[in-house]
Amino acid sequence: MAEPQASNWHPHLWHPFNQPGRGPAPLAVRRGQGIWLELEDGRRLIDGISSWWVTLHGHGEPRVAAAIAAQALNLEQVIFANFSHRPAAVLAERLCALWPAGAKGEPGLNRLFFSDNGSTAVEVALKIAWQHWQRLDRQRRQIIAFDGAYHGDTFGAMALGARGLFSAPFEPLLFAVARAPWPSTWWADESIEQREAAALAVLEQLLQTPTAAVILEPLLQGAGGMALVRPAFLQAVQARVRAAGALLIADEVMTGFGRSGKLFACQQAGLYPDLVALSKGLTGGFLPMGGTLATEALYQGFVGPEAERTFFHGHSFTANPLGCAAANASLDLLEEFPERYQRLEGWHRPLLERLAQQPLVLKPRLLGSVAAFELQGPSGYLQAIGLELQRHCLARGLFLRPLGSVVYLMPPLCISAAELGRCYQVLEQALAEL
Repeated sequence: MAEPQASNWHPHLWHPFNQPGRGPAPLAVRRGQGIWLELEDGRRLIDGISSWWVTLHGHGEPRVAAAIAAQALNLEQVIFANFSHRPAAVLAERLCALWPAGAKGEPGLNRLFFSDNGSTAVEVALKIAWQHWQRLDRQRRQIIAFDGAYHGDTFGAMALGARGLFSAPFEPLLFAVARAPWPSTWWADESIEQREAAALAVLEQLLQTPTAAVILEPLLQGAGGMALVRPAFLQAVQARVRAAGALLIADEVMTGFGRSGKLFACQQAGLYPDLVALSKGLTGGFLPMGGTLATEALYQGFVGPEAERTFFHGHSFTANPLGCAAANASLDLLEEFPERYQRLEGWHRPLLERLAQQPLVLKPRLLGSVAAFELQGPSGYLQAIGLELQRHCLARGLFLRPLGSVVYLMPPLCISAAELGRCYQVLEQALAEL
């Protein structure tokens, strides 16, 4: 297929992670419905990645759209520094109820701080953790993250993520972060126990330095290549973080709201973090919104007459009523139809097992609604084989966005078994042509 020329790009739009001259021009889309995207030229594509992992229930989900419309006629926006409103209060109550304390005294999450996307939700968690220790123990200055991590593109979140091509121009401006290995695994992985032990040994060594917080993506690193770890490893991480007295931050921006097969990956992994960043599926993909959940103990540390205790952070659209209405409607759907996120792993498994027999397919792995594998050959985000596979799939009506040599499927939860089967059929055909 011929590569579109730079002249096909819109003269005024600047698209993320893209540029004229590298890869095809963006496709003009006019409508979305369920799993489908309808292009201006009449073609229909299955949205195989939920439009960057946000479209939870499918495009145009009528109940979420109706909730936004009704809220818009009542209260569309108000400054949250001086006012509160029912949609925000209801959403906070519902989300906190999903994170109760553990039977052995593990902390629950009782407070919700609103922001506007995943990066800022992570920034808020980081700033809360840092300001907390500035008051109590200024020796705790180390932040620990994991190799391969991605936590967003604002400066604090970017500093936490793996350093590379994306962050290189800004390296002088990024604060230092200690790194522990991320022992990712896959089907038929025979060396995982040794890699986990080695990773934990590094973490133990790092935690000997006074540490403010450890941040991780529970079970699955998303942009880092859909890198999966085992629950037992994360429980061992948590135990060591607790023993060292540091805070544990969970970035559930991608894994939250059913993507892992449970409502949250932390539940599946047996984690009780001090702070949790949420976004993407929070509003069902309809509106940008982020949120950071925190323990009551952390919140109380910011309460008092001293001005310096105040958490001086905010956004113009904090707790936007339209976003809150969308999020409440999305939670309604998750509560009423849990089978939609619980059944997907079972649907994926036999299809991925068959696909894994293809000679180009390496390291298959599966978690809830997310299936992933690597393509044989050179690895890395900029490998052209991902773009080539994307072109073959587009020609057959499936939109994917491989992470270089890592291919994954993360469809909206409304997909049917037959439609998921069609995705794998397209993948099988495309792989045969590569």
